[in-house]
Amino acid sequence: MDFTFSEVQDDLRGLAAQILSERITPERLKEVEAGVDFDRRVWDDFARANLLGVALPESSGGMGYGMMELAVLLEEVGAHVAPVPLLASVGLAAMTIAEHGTPEQRAAHLPSVIDGSSLLTAALQEPGDADPLAPLTGARREGSGWRLDGCKVGVPYGALAEKILVSASTGDRSAGVFLVDPGSTGVEVEATRCTSREPQANLELDGAIVDGSAVIGEPSSGLDVVRSVHRRALAGICATAVGLFDRALRITAGYISEREQFGRPLATFQGATLKAADAYVDVEAIRAATWSAIWLLAEGRPADEALAIAKFWVADGGQRVAAACQHLHGGMGVDIDYPIHRYFLWAKQLELTLGGASAQLLRIGEMLAAEPV
Repeated sequence: MDFTFSEVQDDLRGLAAQILSERITPERLKEVEAGVDFDRRVWDDFARANLLGVALPESSGGMGYGMMELAVLLEEVGAHVAPVPLLASVGLAAMTIAEHGTPEQRAAHLPSVIDGSSLLTAALQEPGDADPLAPLTGARREGSGWRLDGCKVGVPYGALAEKILVSASTGDRSAGVFLVDPGSTGVEVEATRCTSREPQANLELDGAIVDGSAVIGEPSSGLDVVRSVHRRALAGICATAVGLFDRALRITAGYISEREQFGRPLATFQGATLKAADAYVDVEAIRAATWSAIWLLAEGRPADEALAIAKFWVADGGQRVAAACQHLHGGMGVDIDYPIHRYFLWAKQLELTLGGASAQLLRIGEMLAAEPV
């Protein structure tokens, strides 16, 4: 594959970087962390620049591009540790509706996502080590609609979303995705905050009824929709991680080049240099694995194994990078007035979301075992 980005992708990256560099200051991040749900000023700027519509159809007001272009934006979000729901609202929810939804569903939800007035999200994770592709949450027909029962955890921006895409089992080895109104009967939303300080929610479904028109795709083949959301979730997490680890290492390189000990910059000490070099190797491995997987996904090629490999590198190599950057900063690494601690917190959250290193190795093993000899 060719790792060279197109002119359009470079322009999108530059525009996102400009907005985020101007808006995401240490002072602004403290304001958001003190209780604001997310940076709505950045969100409004993204909407005015039509960046929220980059991967959504032109017929709905978007730009008509795809996963590669969204991933470019997510890399910048990670680099700036920007508290915005780009992956949740656009990547997980809106792109799923655009790909699998009915014309009525697209008309009802996509324009308001693109202009920033509406927020959507998706609920894939469940308590314990539940497989996102085999949800324990159940859905059974009730009249002309469906009854949902179960529990979802770690729903990004779940307490703020107008609608939540919920994956649920519809029978033996089948599943579907349903548009759930958080305010409807039988739905309980508990607001939480995760390690990275992102607002999340736990979702309790106890006899929640959704209309037949709220099903995304055909329930009989809904597992394809679940897989589609899961793939984009992994791709988006990995793209965010590329920007996160690259920027964390750059901040660290600048710090050890300027910080002196015994009259010499830390970067002149072999131990510090080797630790930074090892982190650089991991960052480049994460970058190569991630963009290879996203390219396969964007081209419509089989990407499950590549995505699992990329997520493994994010979880395994990413933690080495985060720990090295924290360690090389010494006492400054735990000073919350200094930016590097946010990168460590985000790294831990990205590591565990949708399965850490061991979970990805198990997925890779299952896929290899299923291949004909």
